[in-house]
Amino acid sequence: MTVVIDRVNRPEPVQRQGPASAAAKVRAKDARSGLYKPRTPIYPKLVHGRWRAIKWALLILTLTIYYVTPWIRWDRPGKLPDQAVLVDFAGRRFYFFDIQLWPQEVHYLTGLLVIAALGLFLATALFGRLWCGYACPQTVWTDLFIYVERLFEGDRNARMRLDAAPWSFDKLWRKVGKHAVWLGIGFGTGGAWIFYFHDAPQLIRDFWVGQGPMTAYVFCALLTFTTYVFAGFMREQVCIYMCPWPRIQGAMLDQHSLQVTYRYDRGEPRGAHKKAESWVGRGDCIDCRQCVVACPMGIDIRNGPQLECINCGLCIDACDEIMVKVGRSKALIAYDTDAAVADRQAGRKPVYRLVRARTVFYAVLLAAVSGLMLWGLTHRQPLDLHVLRDRNPTFVRLKDGSVRDGYTLKIANRSFEPQTYQVTFTGVPGATLKSPGVDADRPLAVEVPANEVRSVRVFVTAKPGQLSSANMPAAFQIRSGEAQATAKTLFLSGAAN
Repeated sequence: MTVVIDRVNRPEPVQRQGPASAAAKVRAKDARSGLYKPRTPIYPKLVHGRWRAIKWALLILTLTIYYVTPWIRWDRPGKLPDQAVLVDFAGRRFYFFDIQLWPQEVHYLTGLLVIAALGLFLATALFGRLWCGYACPQTVWTDLFIYVERLFEGDRNARMRLDAAPWSFDKLWRKVGKHAVWLGIGFGTGGAWIFYFHDAPQLIRDFWVGQGPMTAYVFCALLTFTTYVFAGFMREQVCIYMCPWPRIQGAMLDQHSLQVTYRYDRGEPRGAHKKAESWVGRGDCIDCRQCVVACPMGIDIRNGPQLECINCGLCIDACDEIMVKVGRSKALIAYDTDAAVADRQAGRKPVYRLVRARTVFYAVLLAAVSGLMLWGLTHRQPLDLHVLRDRNPTFVRLKDGSVRDGYTLKIANRSFEPQTYQVTFTGVPGATLKSPGVDADRPLAVEVPANEVRSVRVFVTAKPGQLSSANMPAAFQIRSGEAQATAKTLFLSGAAN
């Protein structure tokens, strides 16, 4: 695949000469033009068509999910939060509807990130940068900001005239209104973000009376600022210069990847066309540049695949509209592969290979990690047990010759109901288990409230004749109904008797 990258203001090649004079010429050139080219504003034209409609639908869907999700209620018992999706740093829990993750289960988060990455790799290898063009937050919010811009300032030509016009009351109120709505959207974005980390109904009350946590105000301001700047001013520069994904995706695309493609086999040679002129000996492209003025990245797709292209498909809609007007078939620009275009140009039937080595590799990895995550979640135990053995002293020899080891059990009840767990000790035949303050004649039972961890101090005592070695492998087991957990440990006695 050929990738065309336009590098602007690259210093001219310097003739072989003394280092001092060469450096001086480069510095003089940079002083005149600047080291970096200033951003040239892009005024994308509004187009209508299939891909624009899909972008509108996904914009509404993704923004609805983002803004509404923190307000979804999910009934949980006791004092547990009733928010369906919540990252509760204070309680050290992550809630996702009926799933509750604890800090020590960070591997589930890691698995989720791996699944997202592999899914993105597979989608890119198959269909190009669909994520960038339709679902990336930068794309979604930039689309929304451009929509607001059109409401106040009009479409492409009107916006260009307004920016070139001198300041007047009409220009002032349009600019002020646009930026006010942009700030409102940015504030709503930051506000929605902080609701994912606190109970939304409670936080919105505390926020407006100045009683919210300081982190809520800080992150709300930060998200407001970044949304306003990135979507309102930087736009395509975020994709080109800040985001690493355009460069990473180059390693995942090949000549069989479906992406927005100018079908040069049909479009060339291009040129202006007048009504009633023959189409013989020329291509379908009339060089109207409507694909360029519709592009939010400001590129010409006819130059081939480019780092800046986000595969949003708006140039397809713009070109299709022109093709209908001039009486030619649609899809001069379409989702296609470089291999298919080359095949048609050579007179061969195009072959589309969705199943190939890299797509199979990504798919197998994605299925394996997803299956492992699903198995882990479905077999996830509602309780956990950790054992901390006393280290000073490691054991105590009693006056009758018995040896006593001390342990601290940490029992985590991950269920939403309080549980009573029966505790047993194995590994040392005949050893007795006792907890301070608990009747030694009864089996040891520990009550653990819902969604909490309880620490229990226990002592294991063994007679001299029961000890076969200085270090005996042992284990604690807790059980409540069908739920059980086991933790291995050692029983230390110093020396075998």
